[in-house]
Amino acid sequence: MANEIGQQINAFFKMPLTKVAVLGVLVFILMMPVVLIDGVISERRYSRDEVVQEVTSSWGYNQKLIGPWIVVPYDYHWSETDKDGKVVARKTTRYAWFLPESLDVMGKQTTEVRYRGIYKVPLYRAELKFSGGFSKPDLSTWAADPSDIQWNNCHLVFRVSDVRAVVSRTYLKWNDFNLEFQPGSGESAGNFPGIHVPLNESVFNDSNQFSFSLDLQGSDGLFFAPFGRDTRVALSGNWPDPSFKGQWLPKDREITAKGFQAEWQIPFLGRNYPEKWVTGQGIEDQIDATAFGVNLHVAIDEYRMAQRSVKYAILFLVLLFAVLWLFEISAKIGVHPMHYLFVGAAVCLFYLLELSLAEHLGFDTAYLVASAMIILLVSGYCVSVLASFVRALIVAFVLTLLYAYLHVVLVNQDYALLLGSLGLFVTLAIVMFATRKINWEGDSTG
Repeated sequence: MANEIGQQINAFFKMPLTKVAVLGVLVFILMMPVVLIDGVISERRYSRDEVVQEVTSSWGYNQKLIGPWIVVPYDYHWSETDKDGKVVARKTTRYAWFLPESLDVMGKQTTEVRYRGIYKVPLYRAELKFSGGFSKPDLSTWAADPSDIQWNNCHLVFRVSDVRAVVSRTYLKWNDFNLEFQPGSGESAGNFPGIHVPLNESVFNDSNQFSFSLDLQGSDGLFFAPFGRDTRVALSGNWPDPSFKGQWLPKDREITAKGFQAEWQIPFLGRNYPEKWVTGQGIEDQIDATAFGVNLHVAIDEYRMAQRSVKYAILFLVLLFAVLWLFEISAKIGVHPMHYLFVGAAVCLFYLLELSLAEHLGFDTAYLVASAMIILLVSGYCVSVLASFVRALIVAFVLTLLYAYLHVVLVNQDYALLLGSLGLFVTLAIVMFATRKINWEGDSTG
């Protein structure tokens, strides 16, 4: 009786369906180190970001340049009735903003890569020239009495998001005047970081021309705001992988291995704020959303690539286990669950090798070396496990196809979903065809 029960238990564990269930448990177990590896990738990425933050904090952050504009304060009068019923005259200072009629920006962005340990950080220095014209500020829109206009307290303001990175003194050429920029945005322009030039009524004509140069350092990106009635920006740089961002893309651009050239031309009708307004209406909060410019895009981020590749770990495990199991069924050989476990561990190790090598060799080279190491390891192990050199070569071929397919998916992010769906369909079709005649309740080894 005991012998019969033992035979039944043995037959149960030799059933193909039972073996599939066991392999499913092994896949679940192997996903645990995959989760840990994903955590290591996130930790290394965080370390890289800390280094980037440290370097850019000393050099200069992402630069957003807004302006110039003119701020003219004026006295606003009104009357109100107090609690005793008396009419009381009140006065406060309001600030009118005036944007330029035209704004032209010519710029050259020179980028270099700095290293801190194994990490690299792209930094740039921008040489910019701003020019354009202003009409004389007209406050009649707000019925301001000429005697209430504080011409001696008006400013031309230019906003620089990280003003610490301005590397030289800057002078404003205003009509026939040469005026030096002062630190800060001026008392009447709010708390924006930037620079300003005090003006007065004597420097204004009906039409006023201005120009100034600005040399500054930065990292990651360089952005502008369309403050002119007509805004034109021409920017060139030596970074071969620019990423144009913001509300407007360049109307003309040229990208080569040596750098890029881009030109924007934006009429004021395309923005959501007027040519002049009084502060306190919430318009200032809308300005940042209209910024446009260029980011120093990193062509291949090894940490992002590593995290994306880890998502395919379960697919690799399932497909490789399916190949070994099909050999086990067709060749009537026994493959112990420990063999599956060691092969799966090798597949999991790939992601750690890929990450560690990519930090020193770059993603493409690291991916090639890591995949070659795992293919050699697994196929060499399968020579003994499958008792056949030919079968081991087939395993190596399947792994090579899988790694090649994964690389194509990773480097073609826009088509990742399409390629992934087609790959899964083809894989499922092959597995269905290969297992169509299996007796799932029979003995897996015959």
